[in-house]
Amino acid sequence: MKLRFVSAGAAQAAVRERAARDGIEVEGSFGAVGAMLEKFGSGEPCDIVILTRAQIEQLASKGGIVASGITDLGAVPTAIAVRDADPAPRITDGESLRAALLDADEIYFPDPAKATAGIHFDKVLRTLGIRDRVAGRMRTFPNGAAAMRAMAQSSGHPIGCTQATEIEATTGVRLAAALPPAFALATMYTGAVSARASDRDAAARFLSSLASSLRAHPPIAPG
Repeated sequence: MKLRFVSAGAAQAAVRERAARDGIEVEGSFGAVGAMLEKFGSGEPCDIVILTRAQIEQLASKGGIVASGITDLGAVPTAIAVRDADPAPRITDGESLRAALLDADEIYFPDPAKATAGIHFDKVLRTLGIRDRVAGRMRTFPNGAAAMRAMAQSSGHPIGCTQATEIEATTGVRLAAALPPAFALATMYTGAVSARASDRDAAARFLSSLASSLRAHPPIAPG
């Protein structure tokens, strides 16, 4: 059996793990939520869509999804990443975060225009008053998974920021800390069956299975 997804990249690892257990083949797109919303809107074939809660509600208002099956999957924090071999900075507040970022020679994060974590992290840099100082060190990618893969292969003294699930799913990097409370962002990801699903019942069954799995083993909690 095959299911087609248009999904936030933060959910990709959980989707593929559950699908492998259920004997389901996964197709489709995983990436920055802004880009995924555009893909869904353009008519990309889709059985299940996973985006932020606000985006799913937007699609429901337009009839793009089966409203009765909207399912919250879990909140995922935005977090700081380092390579496996590098020491993790102690980040507890704005000053320690600022110091860790200024100490890095490269800063990896997802699209600051379309990715939830990228948009938020760009604001964090501005709030800390260092965006102009680190602009030449910024390395941005279409989504958090791509940013983490690139950071894993980098040299020097890099640091990264994206959704915690994308960090945990990438070989070669590890989660150093969630963003400090004053800068924290936990994003609720929500799934729904697409109105154009080829088999709505099968899509709904998988979404229920995924939600049950995540309730038993929830996404990484903030803090």
